[in-house]
Amino acid sequence: MISIQTNVTSLIAQQNLNVNTTAEGNTIEQLTSGYRINSSGDDAAGLAVANQYQADIGQLTQGVQNANNGVSTLQIIDGGLSNISQILNRLETLATESASGTFTGDRTTLNNEYQSDLGEITRQAANIGLNQGGNFNTQLSVYIGGGELSTQAGSSQVSVDLSGTANAVDAASLGLSGSSVLGGGTSFTSNLITSLNNPAANFENSTTNVGDAGEVFTLNYLNSAGKATSGTVTVAPQAGGYTGAQFVTALNSAITGAGISGVYAQIGTGGDLQLGGGNLLQASVTSSGDADPIVTDASTLLNNNNYQAAAGAYTAFTGNETQAITVTAGGTNYVTNLTATNGGTIGAAVTAFNTALAGSGVYAVANTAGTAISLEGASSFEVATGAHAGTGAGSVFQATAGAVTVTAPTPSATATGNALAAITSISNAVQALGLVQGAVGTGENKLNFAINLANSQISSFSNAESSIKDVDVAAAASNLSKEQILQQSSVAALVQANAIPQAVLSLLKSA
Repeated sequence: MISIQTNVTSLIAQQNLNVNTTAEGNTIEQLTSGYRINSSGDDAAGLAVANQYQADIGQLTQGVQNANNGVSTLQIIDGGLSNISQILNRLETLATESASGTFTGDRTTLNNEYQSDLGEITRQAANIGLNQGGNFNTQLSVYIGGGELSTQAGSSQVSVDLSGTANAVDAASLGLSGSSVLGGGTSFTSNLITSLNNPAANFENSTTNVGDAGEVFTLNYLNSAGKATSGTVTVAPQAGGYTGAQFVTALNSAITGAGISGVYAQIGTGGDLQLGGGNLLQASVTSSGDADPIVTDASTLLNNNNYQAAAGAYTAFTGNETQAITVTAGGTNYVTNLTATNGGTIGAAVTAFNTALAGSGVYAVANTAGTAISLEGASSFEVATGAHAGTGAGSVFQATAGAVTVTAPTPSATATGNALAAITSISNAVQALGLVQGAVGTGENKLNFAINLANSQISSFSNAESSIKDVDVAAAASNLSKEQILQQSSVAALVQANAIPQAVLSLLKSA
């Protein structure tokens, strides 16, 4: 049927022309943008997958930057550790020089440099953030990405553990705080490192020591806050007994394990067991009680390197009584006024003493049993007790006014004692520093491995995204040629379709 009103053929041609024009436009958009998917309508599912790959690539790219920053930080730390290692070498040189019995120079000069270098170790440790509690003295986590969503906390992060005292490299954490190369050292007088039955080999006879309770040392020392503290360490017996070197090693391990720094054990030139260190106030030893003890010294509290004012049994202050105890050190009087409030217990009294004695160089400590208080200092001091006021029987040294005898140090320490202890401490510090350097190096390697994996993932994810989202240029170019031909054909066909109604005019002319 030929119709003037509705040219169906033209409408069909227009429809196909629109389809071909749209297809040609899409292909041109793909070729000019480089993407097969330019809108959600092109491939919604594919776009969602490609977007996830794109997000992963962005995360990993930043993760690689994070890891590179982490490597740079660890390299800075590593450089600082190498410098501290050089300082330790210098400390060992100074200590070795002072440890020689033929040294004729001034050990004070050596010690001044030694102490200055200890301070430099602590300064540099803080500078690289590896002092105790420093910025990097912690568990470091570097987020790199690339892990499964459900396990990102574990698989997307690299952890470098530099936490705790074991990974801190300031002087105190390395066990060097309080060490010195000055002459002297606290010694157990006449306590030779021998066994009663086998003096050439062991402290203990190998046939009897298995059942021993061990050797208990009571140490009065200054803690990290500079407060006088009392603690005990025990060296357990071992089958076969100890050599002198083995026993000193075991005792130093027990001291370190108890958290005590600045106190060291060593073997003196005469074969005697010595304790030294700038934080040591006093030491006592209690044998296990059998016929063959590890250490043969009596259990009396020794005072071979410090001044001591010992007290009898402590009696708590009660009621309204008061008493003043005056300590004179360096020409200054330090007065502790004890009352029932601050002297009601021996612990409270020790706190009251040390508060009043701050800056004096004299410290109050309670014995292990908690029954008596002694005052101790590295330099000479005097003690005088005031009269009681009020009622009560409280007593620290004596109930009535008067002077208290201060025991002077005995000359049993060797000139090389502290230097020998310092050498042992430096050797331990070198090993401790090496462990920290190992942890830092391991962290650098872990991060470099993680960078390699992240770069590999970036390449793989980019390839996967490209296969979904990028246009196949060859196929699109071929499609464009086809679509251009179809469009031209559609235009030509539309012209012919529009000409069909003209036939109606021919019919009318005939009429």
